[in-house]
Amino acid sequence: MKVVSFIPIKLNNQRLPGKNTMLLNGKPTCNYIFDTISKIDTIDEKYVYCSDERIKTYMPENLIFLKRDSYLDGFQVKGLEIIDYFVRDVDADIYVLTHVTQPFTKADSIKKALDKVISGEYDSAFSAVVLQDYMWMNGKPFNYDMKNIVRTQDLEPIYMETGAFFIFRKEVFTELGQRIGNKPYIYEIDQFEAVDIDTPEDFEFAKAVAAYLDKGRQTEELE
Repeated sequence: MKVVSFIPIKLNNQRLPGKNTMLLNGKPTCNYIFDTISKIDTIDEKYVYCSDERIKTYMPENLIFLKRDSYLDGFQVKGLEIIDYFVRDVDADIYVLTHVTQPFTKADSIKKALDKVISGEYDSAFSAVVLQDYMWMNGKPFNYDMKNIVRTQDLEPIYMETGAFFIFRKEVFTELGQRIGNKPYIYEIDQFEAVDIDTPEDFEFAKAVAAYLDKGRQTEELE
């Protein structure tokens, strides 16, 4: 069974130009997920999927640069189209998709979710944040009765997808045209892993998170 990962990345970002290589707590943003993927030994081949060869200067030696069509850097291109190009470029049984914009994704989270798909019990896996609060949709309560308000911890949990990772068997994409199959494993991540950088405000928040997490690691090392 062949498992490959790919990190799609472009250097012509629109909302926050240059965000993928900007320094985040003294480290290029892209290097967070590059270093994370590098640690996962159950992935056979690890690709950085980019049209610009300048990204190679940021890559660890065990990641493979795969030049993609510059068409995929277009602002109107959708994620599924990028996946389609990669799946046609690189054959595998299982694909692991991660994103530079979620720098605090943990290697252990990806590995545990990947193990579920490798086992054959699930055809895919994705990261999600659990929401247990009073939710509304179309002007009405979505998950609670206003005449019988229960404690938030007793509400049925709602799972919100994040872009931290999507893991799927090849046939999930080639047959269904999806990155999540009919029998997915939902891997719960914490709020730090869910941080997603799209705007300047997001980046400022990520800087605070990076500093906080780094301080926590330093404290643990001293204890």
